[in-house]
Amino acid sequence: MESQYKNSSNGGVESGVAVANKRKMRGWDVVLRFLALALSLTAAVVLGVNKEMTTVAVTLVPTLPPVNIPVTAKWHDLSAFVFFVVANIVACVYAAISLLLTLANRSGKKGITMLINFLDLTMVALLFSSVGAAVAIGLMGYEGNSHVQWKKVCNVFDRFCDQAAAALGLSGGASLAFFMLVVLATLNLHKKH
Repeated sequence: MESQYKNSSNGGVESGVAVANKRKMRGWDVVLRFLALALSLTAAVVLGVNKEMTTVAVTLVPTLPPVNIPVTAKWHDLSAFVFFVVANIVACVYAAISLLLTLANRSGKKGITMLINFLDLTMVALLFSSVGAAVAIGLMGYEGNSHVQWKKVCNVFDRFCDQAAAALGLSGGASLAFFMLVVLATLNLHKKH
């Protein structure tokens, strides 16, 4: 009979099922935090090393032949991509710290848990906003904008654009992992009341 029940810290008795659900919840918590860490780190690295150089033919005078000019596309030339890389580095560092705090907080102290939940929600907002900014500038590069006379560049820098798109997908996965952490924390809070 005693093996089915465990004393809780507030003096009451917690059922074995509740303890098993808490362990299952902590397992998902650890997996999602590790996934967010790995995805945000990979996204930051993939875009952070992204650079492509090519030669573009430019016609200066219509009667003369075009001049070949070397042009380089770098991630740090666009402020949206800089924001994206920095946001993913912040999310990666936070994911590592929160993973350690989650593993160290086996007793389930409310203050640490609430802080982690609040910061998880902050990471969701940070990553979604950085992905949105990077997607917006990526679409400009992919399709151009005739209203402001911006030409598309992804037809020239195809590898650069492909690598940027891969980084966006990875960061989107990291933001979804943080979002799932917020959803699980909310469901866990709902079950307690």
